[in-house]
Amino acid sequence: MRFAICHYGWDQDSGVHSCYTRVRLSCTGFVASEPRMAIETINPADGTLVKTFPALTTEAVQQRLALAAEAFASFRRVPLAHRALCMRKLASTLEEEVEDLAALITLEMGKPILAAKAEIVKCAAVCRYYAEHAALILAPEVVQTERNHSYIKWEPLGPILAVMPWNFPFWQVFRFLAPALMAGNVGLLKPAQNVPQCSLAIESLVRRAGFPRGTFQTLLIEVPQVEAVLNDRRVVAVTVTGSEQAGRAIGAQAGWLIKKSVMELGGSDPFIVMASADLELAVTTAVKARTVANGQSCIAAKRFIVAAEIYDEFERRFVDGMEMLRVGDPMRESTDVGPLATVKILEGVEAQVKAAVAAGARVLTGGERLHGKGNYFEPTILTNVPRTAPVFYEEIFGPVAMLFRVQNIDEAIALANDTPFGLGASAWTRDPAEQQRLIAEMECGTVFLNAMVASDPQLPFGGIKRSGHGRELSAAGMREFLNAKTVVIADQGPAEPEPDRKPIVIYEPADRDPDDRTDPYAAYRNR
Repeated sequence: MRFAICHYGWDQDSGVHSCYTRVRLSCTGFVASEPRMAIETINPADGTLVKTFPALTTEAVQQRLALAAEAFASFRRVPLAHRALCMRKLASTLEEEVEDLAALITLEMGKPILAAKAEIVKCAAVCRYYAEHAALILAPEVVQTERNHSYIKWEPLGPILAVMPWNFPFWQVFRFLAPALMAGNVGLLKPAQNVPQCSLAIESLVRRAGFPRGTFQTLLIEVPQVEAVLNDRRVVAVTVTGSEQAGRAIGAQAGWLIKKSVMELGGSDPFIVMASADLELAVTTAVKARTVANGQSCIAAKRFIVAAEIYDEFERRFVDGMEMLRVGDPMRESTDVGPLATVKILEGVEAQVKAAVAAGARVLTGGERLHGKGNYFEPTILTNVPRTAPVFYEEIFGPVAMLFRVQNIDEAIALANDTPFGLGASAWTRDPAEQQRLIAEMECGTVFLNAMVASDPQLPFGGIKRSGHGRELSAAGMREFLNAKTVVIADQGPAEPEPDRKPIVIYEPADRDPDDRTDPYAAYRNR
């Protein structure tokens, strides 16, 4: 069972709160472990140790923190047009080097090579999205008040610590990196221990794109070192993607330090299929939704809730679909499901399945690890999972689906919401009334109707309940790490401002290009 052990106390010398957490970063975040996990690349397809990296010393970490603070002091003043130029260059570099970067993902965490290439392409897309839209997001917002000039000005905060997992080693970093850098913040990445080469490659990509030295740095540190980094006064905020346990450990420390935090944590997303659904499309999508990233995704569908009228047919097709998946070498383009990222993850999934069966669940297909080289687990479907089984309320981070039969939409919604998580939900129905109920009553951050849950740079992404708080992506995600500064300028006289008056014109240099899409003031004028 995953857990974090924290001891809280006051450091008499520094006068700051300390959270001593005997944990390490693993598949979905922090879990108890002794000894500490090494920072190393182990090929999950065959168990080969590829490369080991030493953790940064305390002195080296301090040097990087100093560099981040120094970089922020100047980078926040870099014109937005220049930041956008660098961000577009970063997108182009990602696309040019997609083959090598995708191979690195597959080597370190076992993602099938085609999915790894798609991940890199998506990173390029988020870079272009913020290069194009940052000006509008950052544009001052004029507010009509009794004062002559009132508006909201968006300003960067400073160095932000990003604690990221391994399952999307590029995408989950870039969905933080792109808006943070475009806003004028700087980033410090604490990656998962098993994807150091992906993380170092990201730092190199940012630097080669033209961003100033120190604006984005990878910290190859062990988990106990995270506390000191977050305690440092130069670090102003933290974002975490990982497990509930990771969020608790880091969120507790950030809360005590009164530092902003954004948490995208675990999920056990429902996939509801009602009688009116396009059954063929729903089944095809269900197989894909459960096995994305070899089943190791927070927003992967994990609980499949099917109306009784179509349950038997859905079960038959779902089993057939899972059994047709090709499990094997992730470097082959024909592979559908590769290995799990680490031996411990494999052992954890195996233990969850065995515990479910012991509690009364039935295995429809799969249910076993594949012995031999590599961390392979069969695509699996469990049914008759009782609420007394631990896995009923846990997240399964592997290609294991739980299948449930319900009599009506009331039962479907109640079962879908019977979870401590609230990340995403996919629901399949062509009935307008059912669609509206699902939208209104599902307890989650994202609802997809007749489609698989996926993140999109244009839309806010995040969860509720134990799936975390805050949002990533879109304008909402960019503004999580911005100061919404209220500005009020009062005139001496009582005269009302003229309707066409531009309250912020006093800050606008005369040589600004009125058509410059990267100029926030031009964006304000044009919206």
